[in-house]
Amino acid sequence: MALFSWPVVTLFLYQRMTTVKATLWSILGAYLILPARVNVDFPMIPPLNKMVISSVSAFMVCRLVHGKYIKLVPNLGLGRVLFIVYIISPFVTAGLNPEPIVAGTLYIKGMEYYDALSAIIRQLFFTLPFLLGFSLIRDHNSHVELLKVLAIAGVFYSFPMLLEIRLSPQLHTWIYGFFPHSFIQQARGGGFRPVVFIGHGLLVAFFMMSSLVSVIALGKLGKTILGYRAVMVALYLGIVLVLCKSVASLIYALLAVSLIQLASVKQQMAIAKVLVILVMLYPVLRSTDWAPVGELVDEVAEISEQRAQSLEYRFDNEDLLLNHVNDRPFFGWGSWGRARVYDMKTGKDLSTTDGRWIIVMSEYGWVGFLAEFGLLIMPVFRCAKIIKSVKDKREKIVLGAMTLLLAISVVDLLPNASVSPWTWLLAGALFGRVEQIKYHLSQRA
Repeated sequence: MALFSWPVVTLFLYQRMTTVKATLWSILGAYLILPARVNVDFPMIPPLNKMVISSVSAFMVCRLVHGKYIKLVPNLGLGRVLFIVYIISPFVTAGLNPEPIVAGTLYIKGMEYYDALSAIIRQLFFTLPFLLGFSLIRDHNSHVELLKVLAIAGVFYSFPMLLEIRLSPQLHTWIYGFFPHSFIQQARGGGFRPVVFIGHGLLVAFFMMSSLVSVIALGKLGKTILGYRAVMVALYLGIVLVLCKSVASLIYALLAVSLIQLASVKQQMAIAKVLVILVMLYPVLRSTDWAPVGELVDEVAEISEQRAQSLEYRFDNEDLLLNHVNDRPFFGWGSWGRARVYDMKTGKDLSTTDGRWIIVMSEYGWVGFLAEFGLLIMPVFRCAKIIKSVKDKREKIVLGAMTLLLAISVVDLLPNASVSPWTWLLAGALFGRVEQIKYHLSQRA
């Protein structure tokens, strides 16, 4: 099976490349190449998919083969507290959810400490890219390498993307024998969104946006991409991004590219902070009915009635799930589908979960939400604070671009459910760089 061949690929990468390059290509390569929505279940441990396999493979090769020390509980200040809470909160959730859920013919068993242990292992698996980024990708050169990997991967991945834009999303079916999502959702504007092996056209567009932003940042450094001028590569990737037919990724790209090209790094950091603050405020506004959802739906309806109906449906489901969360606000309802809303007579699932924020809050409550999203947004504030101590203009450009990418990645977790290993890796890398800069400043003092 393709999943279990990846540890061999990872070992090969670490033998041929530097530790930083191998780590980056191992995690990103699995995300781009391995089949989507394939899970292998073993007793005790959570289902193994391409994200887990790639992270565990990179960690094990680094630790056992190359002898690299990866801190399992890094010293992050307040971030350390959030990290520990993120790991252990599922244990508390399991203890508070021992009773079964019965709705019509539906029966979901109560949670046991076996489930708690499995959830803790899952949380550790999720954070392995964060730990790898914190320990290994923590200096200026490795950050430039990260942007290069994103840029190069975007160029090569554009070829199968263009094939699917022309022929329709078929590669996943041709190679792995099944299509990972709803095919009709990939049809847009008389054509198709590419899916390749990532799983959904929106995720592919987001990846292409990230590659484009990386190329723009590298262009500011005077770098070339595969021997071509950055401006030419950026133009090409921009055209491919437009063909992906994702309005959100286009807006993200326009925002990030404009800021990198026209704004100071200080201004970029300020915008990044505003973005992540809005993310943290959004659940509060939705829970208190302060968010102007009705007005927003009306505004969207003037542009597209179909998009307005989709947005209203999303808001209605968020309201349904938030009412459910209010019954267990601190640690949530746990896993096994317990966090969803069911018809008490028929057992029919009434809920649709789109955003990562509502999924985490439903399963692990406000504590789980603040721990996970807090870990992802803290590097933004840390970078904004430390940037004034960075004198190298080139490093400021790189930190500004990476901070914007992380902020945009967190914003995208409001409408979308998928948090990729790359997002965790980016957060860990920025955390690590901040800690290294602080250490150097203390040595000079």
